[in-house]
Amino acid sequence: MSGQRDIRLLLADVDGTLVTQDKVLTEQAVAAAQQLRAAGITLALTSGRPPRGMSMLIAPLKLQGAIAGFNGGVFVNPDLSVIESHLLDADTAKQTVQLILDQGLDAWLYTETEWLIRDPKAPHVAREAWTVKFDARVVDSFTDADLADAVKIVGVSDDLDRVAACEKLAQQKLGARASAARSQPYYLDVTHPQANKGAVVLTLAKLQNISPEQIATIGDMPNDVLMFRNSGLSIAMGNASDEVKAQATEVTDSNQDEGFAKAVRKFILKNR
Repeated sequence: MSGQRDIRLLLADVDGTLVTQDKVLTEQAVAAAQQLRAAGITLALTSGRPPRGMSMLIAPLKLQGAIAGFNGGVFVNPDLSVIESHLLDADTAKQTVQLILDQGLDAWLYTETEWLIRDPKAPHVAREAWTVKFDARVVDSFTDADLADAVKIVGVSDDLDRVAACEKLAQQKLGARASAARSQPYYLDVTHPQANKGAVVLTLAKLQNISPEQIATIGDMPNDVLMFRNSGLSIAMGNASDEVKAQATEVTDSNQDEGFAKAVRKFILKNR
């Protein structure tokens, strides 16, 4: 059935999906992107990363589709020019930071162009800097001006149960004022309510002048389920949890075993 769908665009998550655990873009993934292009199917990316943190993928993938950074908080063209952005309400941003800190997590704040942290030695800071290829700006605290420019606030901890509990509490306390979902087991991303991967599907459909049914999505984390629900074809990675897999149309291999490339060939290009 899936091979017969009229898929015009593939929306891919990045970490845990498009790249390996070591953040490597494999030759097979690049080849699969080329095959999509040859078939007239646009490849677009969405991630909790800032747009700058995906810039290293643009040239090797020869991207032509929009890039949705911050889970849709900022949409950019492949030249990184901004198409549209969604900032958090300043009061909501302030409450989010306090909630995260009260739950014992570290807090990071992203604007359209900057990454702000309070402790350069905190868990995952060095790894994140290596991943996104730019450094954070260290601040004593987040000012009102910082909060007014916030596109995404992240709660960080290696206590994964604490992060999961904070996700539920943030969803309860912030309600419709924000989107709160884990992008990694150790990251809780809080963004504008329209900055979620489900809304990314709908925005890309408008930008491309296609139906959401003509979009395929592929991802591995709970925040990817929102885009699964709005797309015509959804593919969960083999490294996804059983809960995420149950929400997808198809399941591919893990990101350590060329799951992205295999999914492109088996579920999107086969019989085309």
